[in-house]
Order: sequence, then structure tokens, then C-alpha cells
Amino acid sequence: MSAPFKWVSFDCYGTLIDWETGILAALAPHLKTLKDPPAPQEILSLYARFESEAERSWRPYREVLRLVARRLFAHLGLDPEEEVFLVSLPRWKPFPEVNEVLSALKGRGFKLALISNIDLELIKKTLAHFTFEFDALVTAEEARAYKPYEPIFALAEARLGVAPDKILHVAQSLFHDVVPAKKRGFRVVWVRRPGRDPYGATPRVQGSPDWVIKDLRELFELL
Repeated sequence: MSAPFKWVSFDCYGTLIDWETGILAALAPHLKTLKDPPAPQEILSLYARFESEAERSWRPYREVLRLVARRLFAHLGLDPEEEVFLVSLPRWKPFPEVNEVLSALKGRGFKLALISNIDLELIKKTLAHFTFEFDALVTAEEARAYKPYEPIFALAEARLGVAPDKILHVAQSLFHDVVPAKKRGFRVVWVRRPGRDPYGATPRVQGSPDWVIKDLRELFELL
């Protein structure tokens, strides 16, 4: 399958970085103060709702994180702690297989890109968790728009310098990645990890990926 593709691009948070664990860990000390704390998936669904609303128009991602925290804490009746996600994000870790598999893909000659809803300063702290280097990086800050909106995918096409059908995009979020990338003409792999809600901290939509995998080890086998 590798021959048609010049690039393999990845979403970052939720696909390579286990942001659900990071989000819940950041909130855990605060949720303990509640008499009847919501279930984890309810928390993630609220995060999805508030983040997608905050990203409808451009604002720096650190402001998105602050706004999500304010709205979430207000919804739960907690004293505001607007820095909670901004402080914890640099500690969010990759899924266990990520470094091994992506390093192996690079060793096989694949060019790897990251297309992420974040700003350049914050992504630097996340990149320190990877044991390889991406060949290209595209951020919402540069596009002045967040996924699922068109400008960030258009910027990715321009930066990678190939037609959309020469890009294989790998992502966990149907809403942010699978649906809009398919609309642009990318070929798309949906990472649906077992034992987790398939939507996680993302809005619920229907999508039609080209392939579905359980983790990135299956991507290596696919390629």
C-alpha cells in the first residue's frame, strides 16, 4: 500500500498522545472534591463540547485551554482553575507503541508529518516526548484555524507539496480529522483503540475512513 503515498500525516493529541488520560489526570484532584463526580466519559464529552465551541473562531490554543477549563469548572460547580490544562499538557505522554512504530516507519523511508490543533510554543514541549523527528509540522496557529476547518488542511497540502491523494492521514477523531481529511481527498486511517469510547474527548459524528486500526502497530503492518 505504501507506493501511492508520499507522506504519512498524523493528528497529535488523541492519536499519538494519550490526551484522554492527561485530561482526566489533570482534573482528578478537583473532581475528588465533588460529592457525586461525573463518570470519565461524561467529563470527556463535556471537554469535547467546550473545546469544539472554543475553536469555531481563531484564538491561540492556550486561550482555548483556558476557556475550556473555565466553562468545565463552572459547569461542575467548582472554583475556577483556568490553567489546569495548560500546565498539564506538557506532561501528556505518547501511547506505548508510538515511538517504536514511527521510528520504524522513518527507518523504512516514510516521510512523516504532524497536523495539530495547537500553537508552536506548546507543541515544542510535546515533541520532546518523541524519539524521532517529524519531517513537517503544521499547526493551527500557522493556519489561523482549527481542524475540522479547511484552512489547516489546505496549509498541510501546500507545506507537503503534494496532491491530497498522496497523503495518508492517521487520526483518532472522526470530527477533527477523518471527515474533513476525506473531504479534501486524503486517504484516511481511523485509530479506534479497543476498550475506549471511539469518540473520547471529541464530538460525535459519522465518518467513512479508508481503514480502521486498533493501534499504530497495525498501521506498520498496513504500510
